[in-house]
Amino acid sequence: MISIPHKAKQFLVLLVKLLIVGGAFYFIYNQLAHNDKLDWQKFITLFRKNQSVSGIAFILLLSVLNRYFEILKWQNLARVIQEISIGEATRQVLAALTAGIFTPNGVGEYAGKALFYPKAEAKKVVFLNLICNGIQMILTVIFGVFGLLYFNANYNVITPRTVAILFAFFFLFFGILFSLKKIKIKGYSIEKLLHKINEIPKSVHQRNIVLGVCRYVVFSHQYYFLFLAFDVELPYFTLIATIAVVYFLASSLPTFQFLDFAVKGSVAVYFFGILGVNEWIVVFISTLMWFLNVVLPVVLGSYYVLNFKANTVK
Repeated sequence: MISIPHKAKQFLVLLVKLLIVGGAFYFIYNQLAHNDKLDWQKFITLFRKNQSVSGIAFILLLSVLNRYFEILKWQNLARVIQEISIGEATRQVLAALTAGIFTPNGVGEYAGKALFYPKAEAKKVVFLNLICNGIQMILTVIFGVFGLLYFNANYNVITPRTVAILFAFFFLFFGILFSLKKIKIKGYSIEKLLHKINEIPKSVHQRNIVLGVCRYVVFSHQYYFLFLAFDVELPYFTLIATIAVVYFLASSLPTFQFLDFAVKGSVAVYFFGILGVNEWIVVFISTLMWFLNVVLPVVLGSYYVLNFKANTVK
């Protein structure tokens, strides 16, 4: 087996860190600088008209709360392996987010968190991260389905027959899935997965759900308040339902973190277009949501990536 000198290893680790951080910033710059749908002049004009220090502070606070609830979720789940502080959970979450920004559906985030733990715990860390993200996805689906039903009841995007067919297909799919739960694929099965989930204490699951709901409420209302800031006047439930639909449908599509705003923006343009909202406003709000909830945490996470040392959790 070829032995790599210690200095060479250090250089390779540094190179990987620089590539991750450099790649993250390149993709961020590229999306902001070369998006022809962003009319910065309109944005500056509207910003000057409605600028408010308290308003900006409130929107930034919601971004902090959004990421804070995610950090609390991870700290809660990491207890299954070992207790970690808020500071350590922050380091792991932000560094993993930076590592996963240009991977499909943020899969790099799973590997990023695993690197903070001994190799023997890698599978458990990946599984816990799956639980962490899974509950958020389930909540997005639940709220999204209700939002879609409310939106469709008012705007008839799809016929009642199509809704019935979709629900029938949905229940049929899960019926088949659970009827085949004992079938193993490469040693894994749904039954085994459910058993692993049940091994986690109920108190951890309950806290995970509560924190997931809090996070969903925060980022959906941040979206809502940004629409208000852009002078969009629509009934509360109509806006919230449409936001729920956008997050539900956009989250169902495979994408990269750095393209998240483009995917959500495209879905949002269609649904908010039905409500008569200008396309440039929808694109700008989607971009701002991405900037506030992905770009800013990635900037902070870059510091942790550059200062990363494997297996530093004691």
